[in-house]
Amino acid sequence: MTTHHIPQNFSDRFAFYTVKAMRCVADKFFAKRYGNRAIVLETVAGVPGMVGGMFRHMRSLRRMEDDEGKIKVLLDEAENERMHLLTFIEIGHPTQFERIIVLIVQGVYFAFYALVYMVSKRTAHRIVGYMEEEAVISYTQYLEEVESGRIENVPAPRIATEYWKLSSDSRLSDLIKVIRTDEAEHRDANHLLADENA
Repeated sequence: MTTHHIPQNFSDRFAFYTVKAMRCVADKFFAKRYGNRAIVLETVAGVPGMVGGMFRHMRSLRRMEDDEGKIKVLLDEAENERMHLLTFIEIGHPTQFERIIVLIVQGVYFAFYALVYMVSKRTAHRIVGYMEEEAVISYTQYLEEVESGRIENVPAPRIATEYWKLSSDSRLSDLIKVIRTDEAEHRDANHLLADENA
């Protein structure tokens, strides 16, 4: 679960340290409020797949050639991240202030990521790979808090049990495990896309 891509060049280091800076801000702002952190960060996590899918879609149209299924992978990733968000809204109930923060963060990140994607798809996908590495770490820490009893292991919301086909008696700990698995898959997919664009 903790697979890490070691930065190999300037592009990788730029991606790595960009994500580390973002992680530092999130740690300062949210501390151990993992539910609230998940709400804000999942709104950001849903951006790259949609941006990447859009750019690849337009490129495929311009060049009149197949994209080898990469558009679908990215759009599926965006949809999956959106479901993470909708699930955590049921658990965390964001405040009006957090909703405003989401709008600002999402707008800034959308513009930043789109610019990076236009300049270097490789760097953009590496950023997502490193973001997902951090997501796996965050969800592992969240799971430890739940399993230790420091955070209540509430029932998983219905939206989650239906989407991930979990049993009706699933708890927050079960939900965190499936979301963490999703994030690990996105990590691997984006590191692979970055390698292919090297």
